[in-house]
Amino acid sequence: MVREALLHERLPGGRVRCHVCQWRCAINPGRVGVCRVRENRDGVLHSLNYGAASSVAADPIEKKPLFHFYPGTSVLSIGGWGCNFHCRDCQNWQIACTDVPDNSQYLPPEEQVRLAVHHGCQGVAWTYNEPAMWFEYTLDSAKLAHENGLYTAYVTNGFMTPEALDMIGPWLDAWRVDLKGFSDELYRKLAQISNWRGILDVAVRAKRRWDMHVEVVTNVIPGWNDDEEQLRGIADWIAAELGDLTPWHVTRFFPMHQLQGVAPTPASTIERAIGIGHAAGLKFVYAGNLRGEDESTVCYSCHRTNVRRVGFQAEVRALRGSACAHCGADLNFRTAEAPGRHSARDSGTQ
Repeated sequence: MVREALLHERLPGGRVRCHVCQWRCAINPGRVGVCRVRENRDGVLHSLNYGAASSVAADPIEKKPLFHFYPGTSVLSIGGWGCNFHCRDCQNWQIACTDVPDNSQYLPPEEQVRLAVHHGCQGVAWTYNEPAMWFEYTLDSAKLAHENGLYTAYVTNGFMTPEALDMIGPWLDAWRVDLKGFSDELYRKLAQISNWRGILDVAVRAKRRWDMHVEVVTNVIPGWNDDEEQLRGIADWIAAELGDLTPWHVTRFFPMHQLQGVAPTPASTIERAIGIGHAAGLKFVYAGNLRGEDESTVCYSCHRTNVRRVGFQAEVRALRGSACAHCGADLNFRTAEAPGRHSARDSGTQ
């Protein structure tokens, strides 16, 4: 469904500049931006994908992965079309590297809420492709979700502009962001992005200005971002800027898209990444995509298990709000008892 886009400015010669993501594309009449879902029509920017859904599923929140955010709950996961990155290891390239198909399912915001309630979900997450690509739609949907007592989450590459973040900030509870590496060269080679450090600034803004719950994921790819410098850079930055209680998920890469010739990540590499995270002072570093790996949350103070995880299933054993029920140590959880300042469950704030 075509809608006039938010956050754009008119330029001379009928051009428009989009301000939703950090490409800030200047688009000629009749052309689209890098994402292929925002088009200049007669000097006005239009979103081509409002409500055009590619995927809808009820998932465990742990699948996002979000481990310290309403553990054990179900979330309605919704994907759209298009992306502002062109990652060589993209797991969802079929929906990210394409135009919006004519026969795409239209899912109005009201239907999202109805489906979430019908399937027993406690929240809504925009995921599978970059959620900023249908910014107007997720903004409308997030407002409606909060009105109906549902939490909201972005599973994002983090390349949104600060002004877009500030527009949706009052209605967004979680920012699950990818950090693919920690160098200009890596981002250019893997994602064709140059000014990647803006991702760091927006993640900090999400946490500090909007009190969003932030978790970080790094897909560790052999020969690409598995060196000491990349991993240590990410871990040190998380500890310094987001805090040592911020969960870091280091996930095992499997051959995908344009990296079919790269072998899966050895388990020993993931274990080394976990060690780097702990050496940087991070309290919660989780191994993803490793069969049989224990991803339970264990209190760093009393060493008792707070949340037991087997696969994507979670059993909450010892939480009191955001804290360990045994010793009281802060574990940086968002729960119904500790929802955060801007949560849908805050009374009278939205």
